[in-house]
Parts: sequence; structure tokens; C-alpha cells
Amino acid sequence: ITVILSVMLIWLYTFKGGMKTIIYTDTLQTLFMLLAVGVTFYILATEMDSSVFSLFGTALSSEYSQIFFFEDWRASNFFPKHLLSGMFIAITMTGLDQDMMQKNMSCKNIGEAQKNILWFSIVLLFVNLLFLMLGALLYVYAGREGLDLPDKRDLLYPLIAKSNLGMAGAVIFLLGLIAAAYSSADSALTSLTTSFCKDFLVQGNEDEISNKKRYLVHAMFSVILMLVIIGFNYMNDDSVVWKLFKMAGYTYGPLLGLFSFGIFSSRIVKDKLVPIVCIVSPIICYFLNEFSEYFLFGYQFGFEILLVNGALTFMGLYLISKNKSSVDAG
Repeated sequence: ITVILSVMLIWLYTFKGGMKTIIYTDTLQTLFMLLAVGVTFYILATEMDSSVFSLFGTALSSEYSQIFFFEDWRASNFFPKHLLSGMFIAITMTGLDQDMMQKNMSCKNIGEAQKNILWFSIVLLFVNLLFLMLGALLYVYAGREGLDLPDKRDLLYPLIAKSNLGMAGAVIFLLGLIAAAYSSADSALTSLTTSFCKDFLVQGNEDEISNKKRYLVHAMFSVILMLVIIGFNYMNDDSVVWKLFKMAGYTYGPLLGLFSFGIFSSRIVKDKLVPIVCIVSPIICYFLNEFSEYFLFGYQFGFEILLVNGALTFMGLYLISKNKSSVDAG
């Protein structure tokens, strides 16, 4: 019921206001999300008889603050692998994602768009550090209070907010959670509608599509979004962020391969075979990820499976393509 009501509300305001509405609502949602983090820090400081600033020292001195792991190159958290895969996750999930880039394309000119990306990157760095510190502090607080840690790491924050932070903490958590969910879902819904209408129905000529068809597509993706959220909730046995990045290795890998092939090669591909390559590549990567420990001397794939996926897609595209000169001669 929660998912249905939430997606219906998103459908209403994206249907009415489109991209312009999302820009305003995202600003408001980001404000509530950061407000939730700030208030949680304050409540935790009060509960732990500490100041907000000393909490940062507590987080940094805890066992949860370790970022760099160099002990075992075969482990999935080996830092150089995280660094390399993180670079390409940023390229694919932001630079190649219409969901993210359509906000930059709404800027007045290319200079404004570039400035927007630059400031977005700087702000996001500090916001990520803030959230990481909050996560460490929640575990430290749970340890001090003797709380039983839930099986799913995502449930720790709501557990503490509901049981230990009082009504104010619970309300702020709820607002922050809604803001975080809506800021992703509304732009995803709009970008899916835009992409399907322009790239599949009319192939770039926006004037040819009727409002009725656009509304039907918008409604169709709303239903799909509901089913995906509900299905993901039942399938997920880990934290949402961790699972999201693992899935991104399979879904964004072909996109990375396609983009790289288009940039670095002038060969002409056989269009009908491209979808097959983009489906086979993630399937191969799935089996590599599942059984790598058995035939790669204990090696564990982490987020770098994205690079393997992209490389396999690139090679597949090369195999189904011909030189431009031979095509012209034919």
C-alpha cells in the first residue's frame, strides 16, 4: 500500500509539472534529507552526552571508519579495485544516465551545465562523508546501548529512530527516508517516460507523439516501478546501496561497453545483434561472479564486475561489426 500510494503521488506531480517540478521537488527533498542527518547527529550527541563536533572524532576512531583495505588483493573490498570500479560507476550511473543528466540538460547553456556538475560533485563528496559518519555512529550507539543488530543493515537506522531517539527522531527519520526515496523515483519515472517516447515510439521526433500515448507510457512505467520496488524488497538480503551497486555492474556494464565502442571505434555494428551481446555479457558476468572463487584461486569480484561486463560487451560488439571502409565498398 505504501509503494502504491507513493508512486501514485509521484505520478501526479510529474504528470502535472514534468521536469520543472522535479527540479523544485529535488531541492526540497535534498533539504529534508540533510535536515534529517543534522537532527539525527544532534539527538545522538544528546543521547551519548557529547557534542556534535566530538561525534566526528568518535566516528573516525571507531572500527567502522576504515576505508582503505590492502590486506588481500583477492577480496571484494580490496581498495584499488574499489577505486577503479568507483570511477566507472560514477561515469556510467551519472554521466551516461538520462535520469541524472536530464537535470543538467535543463540548464540554460553548456557553461551552466558544467558548473552544475562541478558543484554537484563537490557537494556530493561532503554529503557522502556525512552519511558514512552517520552510519558509523549508529553502529557505535547500538553497541553502547547493547542493541541487537538486525540482519539487514538498512534496518538499523529505523530501529534506533523508533526505539531510542523519541518521537522527534522518528518523524525526522521518516521525512528523510521519504525525501531520499522520492528524489530517485520521480526523476527515474520521468526519464523512463521521456526515453521510451523519444527513442522507441517516435525515435527523436517529439511532435509525432500524442498526449494520450505519453500519458499511457507514464502510467505504464508507474506500474512497472511499483512492481520493481516490491520485487526488490522481497529479493534483497543485503543493504539497498550495496545491492544497488552490485546490480549496476550488470545493468550498466553494457552501457559502458556501447559508449566505449562508439567513442574508440568507427566500425559498423549489425544492429539486430547488439541486444544479444548486451544480454549475453551480463549473463557471463553473473557466472563469473558466482564461481570465480573456485577457478580464479579464491578471487572475489566486487564492483569491478562492471568493467568486466563493459569489456565483454566491447569485444562482442567488435565481433559483430565490420570496418567502415568494407561496408562502404559493399
